[in-house]
Amino acid sequence: MLVKKAEFIISVAEVDKILPKGLPEIAIAGKSNVGKSSFINFLTGQKKLARTSSEPGRTRLLNYFKINDEFNLVDLPGYGFARVSDKEKGKWAKLIDTYLLESENLKHVFLLLDLRHEAGEHDKMLARFLYHNNIPFTIIATKADKMSRNAQEKAKTVLSASIGVGRENVLLTSSLSGQGRDTVEKRISQILE
Repeated sequence: MLVKKAEFIISVAEVDKILPKGLPEIAIAGKSNVGKSSFINFLTGQKKLARTSSEPGRTRLLNYFKINDEFNLVDLPGYGFARVSDKEKGKWAKLIDTYLLESENLKHVFLLLDLRHEAGEHDKMLARFLYHNNIPFTIIATKADKMSRNAQEKAKTVLSASIGVGRENVLLTSSLSGQGRDTVEKRISQILE
């Protein structure tokens, strides 16, 4: 699926504001510093659709983006590096859990991981949560441009083993070089079929 049109719709801070039955949704999950906003901008071809920041943890809400009037991308708050109180992190966790478990629109999760690093404990916990609740997901390995092709393939094997998915469920991407956009678009088409 070629992304031709993308627009921001709404930010949601409370569980009772999660969008009711409507367009299918693909959630974007990952650590605060993995490049979720950059990934959304890369995929949509819009440099400023999702706000990027040099400070991790700026996404604090569910941010909805309508794509081609066919589906929504939902950017979830990141985990791991945000400098906020435990109370605030607890609020995010409740919002994310409720969305993942109760959204009638959720079809798939793109779990973003930095290709240069092994999956962390938070990444593995989220993957186990998705497995346990039968929520389909794909690993989007970001920042592939920082490695040689040979190193990318080795890192892909390590990531797939650490999360427990097949190599075909790890898509290599780079928001800088454009690598992997076509494979992500193909995966989206498969999800929406």
